[in-house]
Amino acid sequence: MCGRFALTATPDQTAAFLSLAELEEFPARYNIAPTQPVLMALAGLPQAPGSNLPDRRSMLVRWGLIPAWVKDTRNFPLLFNARSEGASEKASFRAAMRHRRALVPASGFYEWHQTGGRRGQPYWVRPRRGGLVAFAGLIETYAEPGGSEMDTGAILTAHANADTAHIHDRVPVVIHPEDFARWLDCRTLEPRDVAHLLRPAQPDFFEAIPVSDLVNKVANTGPEIQEKGVVELEPEKVRRQKSGANDSQMNLLQKLLLLVRRERLNLPDGILRQRAAKRSSAPASSSSRCAEELRRLLPGRSPGSGWRAPVAWRGWILA
Repeated sequence: MCGRFALTATPDQTAAFLSLAELEEFPARYNIAPTQPVLMALAGLPQAPGSNLPDRRSMLVRWGLIPAWVKDTRNFPLLFNARSEGASEKASFRAAMRHRRALVPASGFYEWHQTGGRRGQPYWVRPRRGGLVAFAGLIETYAEPGGSEMDTGAILTAHANADTAHIHDRVPVVIHPEDFARWLDCRTLEPRDVAHLLRPAQPDFFEAIPVSDLVNKVANTGPEIQEKGVVELEPEKVRRQKSGANDSQMNLLQKLLLLVRRERLNLPDGILRQRAAKRSSAPASSSSRCAEELRRLLPGRSPGSGWRAPVAWRGWILA
């Protein structure tokens, strides 16, 4: 998946990369997160014959696609990624795949390798040769109940290649410059005509650099979050036993042991069983010692030599 990315190129560099006429000034963004505005490029109106103006336009959209048919956004999940496999058949993305395919310029993206603890190791994944990359995007215009409209978008993902598979099994779909026009052409090309473009980048296209956990906080937006670093693994927390329940269960064992010691109950040799509703959670070492002494104290008798029925005592059964 792609849950954070960066765009640190200048507006002029970005416009040249996407073949846009111009872009308004914007600062370098090192930690772009879902629900924030992101820059996307899509096909513009056809130009007059002989015009040398680009036929693409830019748009700021909310990162998190909302299909036009959604009635209550509060009960709808945040669709900041879309699996490229089958996206053209899914109700949430079908219309955008047919009519509003887009390019998302980026300097790279962040991914987390989970190691079992709450904190994973973040990686800054960028083109090995530097420069910009364009992710495959989708745009949907959502009409709010009050009548206002909001442009929303998502990034398409594919199975990871060898460069990043050890970190995460999904990566953003990369559209190469020679395929920009074909991907953006929604007037003459249907989703099936561009399905072959929905693939991960070729091997060795990306490099993954471990960084510190500063990127975890959206409020951290400076270049320091891309500095190389390693997140220390959290030690596994020892699960603390609830003393109340365990102590009471051990007290039962100890009281029963004292009773057997004192009265030397004439019971057959057997095992101590606890009813299913009151299973003991006492430490194994303590309970095993009590049980072992009970076995030693109880005389060995068989059912044929004065066997008595099981005796229950405060929820415990001697059989």
